[in-house]
Amino acid sequence: GNSLRKIAVSFTSCSVIVFPPILVFLGYNSISFGYKEIRLCSNLTKEHQENPSLQSPQGLSYNQPRVVGLNGKVIAVTPWLAPIVWEGTFDSFLIDSIYQQQNITIATTVFALGKYTTFLKAFLESAEQNYFVGFRVHYYLFTDHPEQVPAVKLGEGRQLTVLKVASSNRWQEITLRRMEKLEKLIESRLVNEADYVFSLDVDTKFYGRWGAESLGRLIGVIHPGYYQTSRKRFPYERRPESQAYIPAAEGDYYYGGAVIGGFVKDVYKVAKTCREQLDIDAAKSIEAAWQEESHLNKYFLYNKPSKVLSPEYLWQDFKPNTNEVKIIRFSQVIKNYAAVRPNP
Repeated sequence: GNSLRKIAVSFTSCSVIVFPPILVFLGYNSISFGYKEIRLCSNLTKEHQENPSLQSPQGLSYNQPRVVGLNGKVIAVTPWLAPIVWEGTFDSFLIDSIYQQQNITIATTVFALGKYTTFLKAFLESAEQNYFVGFRVHYYLFTDHPEQVPAVKLGEGRQLTVLKVASSNRWQEITLRRMEKLEKLIESRLVNEADYVFSLDVDTKFYGRWGAESLGRLIGVIHPGYYQTSRKRFPYERRPESQAYIPAAEGDYYYGGAVIGGFVKDVYKVAKTCREQLDIDAAKSIEAAWQEESHLNKYFLYNKPSKVLSPEYLWQDFKPNTNEVKIIRFSQVIKNYAAVRPNP
């Protein structure tokens, strides 16, 4: 083709397509040549440029991502180039030091209704020993029994706010309404009070360090029960009538609903979307297979997390240790469901 002889460089807020069709993309806003050109100007905000969502179309066919390779070694990146956080993939001292300079606040929501208040003491005490130690953390505890909240000594820069909610005689209903409560809390308070937010299950305990390596725009955690399972066996919602429906040929990972995190505004999108879909299902008398977890998996399939936490960040106490999980940071405790749930 023709050579470019006369080059005039100009920095503008527009993108440039040069004909013959050459698209030039640089770290600067644009570069224009002494050639016939068409300028495509857009009003992309800095926020949009630095914080793009990772949306994928429905019905896209591709191989299921692996979490553990055929050689038995863990895989530390998703096919869309999001990190999968495993022990050994980060320097905890370095990454905490970087984020501590940013003076951030991490909101953490916990739901303890009915007899689930019995898990609060272990949750909070273990969190104070392991969870974002050295950072500002604000726990927001939703409970129908404020008088049963234990007195736990909190570290410097850490606080607990108790929010009273109505009781329920169905554990499924408690689970179904968590997205609504999270959405409203973000609207009313967290948008002005926090930088990041995590929603964590209370029937859990921290066994190891959990720090800034878990921070990102949108965070999901791989469920420990399905990280080496075929997507066809994932417990997705399989009824097309449900808003949480995922076809058998689609799916990346099965994400646990016990951990959701990210920027406040991104978690708000998750909560709002899932709540809207839950409402649509409820109007048709449909309850997804695993309540809000089913809707969360639908959301994460088409709105990819920017960072994925390995099963180190969500284990189950009854599971034996495996070769790939070197450290258990956060785990669901063994419990008698019949004793703590208000209904079967």
